[in-house]
Amino acid sequence: MNAANGSVDQLKPQQVVGSYATYAQAEQAVDYLSDHDFPVQHTAIVGRGLESVEQVTGRLTFLTAAGRGAAAGAAVGALFGWLFGLFGWIAPLLTDLLLALFGALYGAVLGALIGAGLGLLGHALSRGRRDFTSRQVFRARSHDLLVDCEVASGATNLLQSAGAPGLGRPSAQR
Repeated sequence: MNAANGSVDQLKPQQVVGSYATYAQAEQAVDYLSDHDFPVQHTAIVGRGLESVEQVTGRLTFLTAAGRGAAAGAAVGALFGWLFGLFGWIAPLLTDLLLALFGALYGAVLGALIGAGLGLLGHALSRGRRDFTSRQVFRARSHDLLVDCEVASGATNLLQSAGAPGLGRPSAQR
């Protein structure tokens, strides 16, 4: 990646100098190289074998849908109520602060009611097609440390030195 404009440069020939089971291990290897004055701008961490994992966290009932909607609505309502109260046109500062507090309270209540209604409506309209909650993550089976071929031998020597994180699995040309 080019730091000046944030674009991906044409890739130079790179060599895999290490392959690690976790991103944290690959990150530790790059950090080790950086700590030993290696030009880390010539490195890349590449996740291999990406997979999407959706972890089901529970059932989505009408009560859950209403509760989630109410929580989101209360937060938005409190923010808007606080802002409207804070920037009120009443002169004394203490009054403005009290209006902001009451605005936040009323906004939270009104937002919770509207949010709960919208959450219920959304759940009802889905007709049970997706009546569960989940979170989705992407993960890689392994993380390869790629280094430009012109400096790969230096990285390999550093990563194999005493106290270094090592190379993980055997390296390959990419």
